[in-house]
Amino acid sequence: MQEPSTVSVEDMPLGEDTADMEDYATLSKLLQEFASISSIEKAWIAKSENGSASHAMFCIGQPNFLANKKRTLFLSSHISKTAEHSVKFKWPPFPVEMIGVSKVVPSPSASKLLIVRNKENDSLVWLEIWGQSQLEKEIQIPQSVHGPLYTDGWFEGISWNQEETLIAYVAEEPAPPKPVFTDAGYKKDGSSDKDGTSWKGQGDWEEDWGETYSKKKRPTLFVLDINSGEVRPVEGIPKSLSAGQVVWAPSASIGHLKCLVFVGWSTEYGSLKTSRKLGIKYCYNRPCALYLVQSPFRETIADKLPCKTDEKEDFGSAFHLTRGISSAMFPRFSPDGKVLVFLSSKSAVDSGAHSATDSLHKIDWPADGKPNTSPTIYDVVPVVACSEDNCFPGIYVANILDSPWLSDGSTMILSSVWRCTQVILAVNVKSCTLSRITPSDSTYSWNFLALDGDNILALSSSPIDPPQVKYGYHIPQEQELTWNWLDVPSPLEGSSNKIRSLLSSHGFSILKIPVNDSSDKLSEGAKKPIESIFVSRINSCCEDSCKEGLNDGASNPLILILHGGPHSVSVSGYSKSIAFLSSLGYNLLIVNYRGSLGFGEEALQSLPGKIGCQDVNDVLAALDYVLERGLADSSKVAILGGSHGGFLTTHLIGQAPDRFAAVAVRNPVCNLALMVGTTDIPDWCYFESYGMQGKKLFSEAASLEHLELFFNKSPIAHISKVKTPVLFLLGAQDLRVPVSNGLQYARALKEQGVEVKIIMFPDDVHGIERQQSDFESFLNIGVWFKKYLK
Repeated sequence: MQEPSTVSVEDMPLGEDTADMEDYATLSKLLQEFASISSIEKAWIAKSENGSASHAMFCIGQPNFLANKKRTLFLSSHISKTAEHSVKFKWPPFPVEMIGVSKVVPSPSASKLLIVRNKENDSLVWLEIWGQSQLEKEIQIPQSVHGPLYTDGWFEGISWNQEETLIAYVAEEPAPPKPVFTDAGYKKDGSSDKDGTSWKGQGDWEEDWGETYSKKKRPTLFVLDINSGEVRPVEGIPKSLSAGQVVWAPSASIGHLKCLVFVGWSTEYGSLKTSRKLGIKYCYNRPCALYLVQSPFRETIADKLPCKTDEKEDFGSAFHLTRGISSAMFPRFSPDGKVLVFLSSKSAVDSGAHSATDSLHKIDWPADGKPNTSPTIYDVVPVVACSEDNCFPGIYVANILDSPWLSDGSTMILSSVWRCTQVILAVNVKSCTLSRITPSDSTYSWNFLALDGDNILALSSSPIDPPQVKYGYHIPQEQELTWNWLDVPSPLEGSSNKIRSLLSSHGFSILKIPVNDSSDKLSEGAKKPIESIFVSRINSCCEDSCKEGLNDGASNPLILILHGGPHSVSVSGYSKSIAFLSSLGYNLLIVNYRGSLGFGEEALQSLPGKIGCQDVNDVLAALDYVLERGLADSSKVAILGGSHGGFLTTHLIGQAPDRFAAVAVRNPVCNLALMVGTTDIPDWCYFESYGMQGKKLFSEAASLEHLELFFNKSPIAHISKVKTPVLFLLGAQDLRVPVSNGLQYARALKEQGVEVKIIMFPDDVHGIERQQSDFESFLNIGVWFKKYLK
């Protein structure tokens, strides 16, 4: 081993010269101002006893850079109607920090509060039940009962029953016992002594659910009896199912039985039904179904779940509710308990795309609660293949709130992607109709937070406008409802005057860009223009202004920003990091190439089998569109992309090596032939390379023919032509695109003399989202681009 040598200036992470170090210091102060601003993450609203006013509770996130964590703050507000079309929010002087809290879940009446504390490096999970003035119950749950609760939004499910006596939730099943050894060998009783004369072995390795779930094996259902403090596992769920997203079935419908509906993901994989968990985070193409199961707390042990069937089956076990459809998630019962509504990603499951156009469905729930073995599944919102301009493109929903219903009991409120924006939809599950209730002429993105009776609390933002709290109410018209939106002043509008000034000098527009390959072989949806979000100085952000010659931003450097996926989307909402880059004087072109969500299923499915070609051409078409209109300087173009966006970035600098001054990539896909054997989603490599055929070709042992095609479709196939300086930002714990992918490409570039900088984040996964890592990542991106885009 060599002794560590003195670090020279050029070896310092700050850069290669004094100018870089000065930029580092200056930009870090600016980024700190952007990054430190708090943001609303969730909200709940409860009516007062007399119904004349409401009480709102906001969950707020704020970075804590020193602790490398996110602070969770709670802020309450009293809502009162001051006039027919006016509302007043009364805020307290300060928020309250919730330290060590993993999740907060109000009861249906909002009279109680569940607080979950998943202790770090501790053997206990703490559940607290709070009343309106005090802590009512504190339950400590050892690992012998279960591990941490799932609170991440995927498997997560925490549900109060209507009587507020039981809480169902999802937690990690207790780990199987590990073998114990002593100096004499194997210890049969399996207990380890505290005197240091024995040690625990590792035991059999078990599959996990991949990226962000490296220590999670099997999410399982449990129920807490609040009065007794007893926790019981839910029985009757096959070992082959991982459970999540649990809700209570209507309690009055099955007599004395208390039942749960949950989403189950099967781990049986392949023709041999072997146990295999492919990565599930962001992967909606994993088959799942709704199941009905009894609560472990019931009137008598002899109670069995009744069912309308002639089949001989033990209905004390989980009962499959959604046979005939390959995907069912986010179950929600209508307020009257007569309809079970759920979201489906069947387009993703059936095709193989990791995400695709969603659909919404319903099942009639019998009054006696006896489920039919073959219930009719009705379409509420079917998959949209291709939409006309400005028409509904299909639903693309990341989550459904626990209480999304208006007072008519039939209308759900949802947030959904609509091309380059996110909008709020009202879906009537009875008539199977929907309407867009956010302004049709708004290019901002909207996020539904909570309902105040039949009024809506939401956030609205743009790339250059931080989130603004909005309060929506509807006015009956002749045949439809018209929604009006009020601005709600909030204490969170605390961005500095400097940032407000920087952002106020910018504007944005959504550009419709014709595709270059509109051949007859393409579907109609794939022939339609793509959309990109263009951010720049106010006088150069609109197509009309460039026609008038007001091109103040024409000489500005341009950054292309490319999302990952590829079946994801960049919407016109606020992002601290994007706003930071814009404030540095760069024009931004945020490209949604074909294959993105929000544009119909035909456009999305046009990309698989053509990655590295069609998506690359779409990005180049967007770049040419902007340059031809004089909206940027062609000699000062950079790219920023992560994951598949990094795949595109490294493809572009290989296929168009003279067009880019600098690029930055976050955990990029550079070599599919290397990735397929190391990633948690090897099926992704097959599907995106071969198209729908890849679902059938997928194998854990890729053939030489497959590996050759993977290599040829990868950026590394073009590496000999690359001249552009590249900044690599890599998460060492990434299971989705393992760090070997970026390192191999970076080392090969160094070998041929290309300028390369690598920053490795040892504890980060694919997203590089830890507070310090995200900050350092975008700080280095800012310094890197300033160096090469002078």
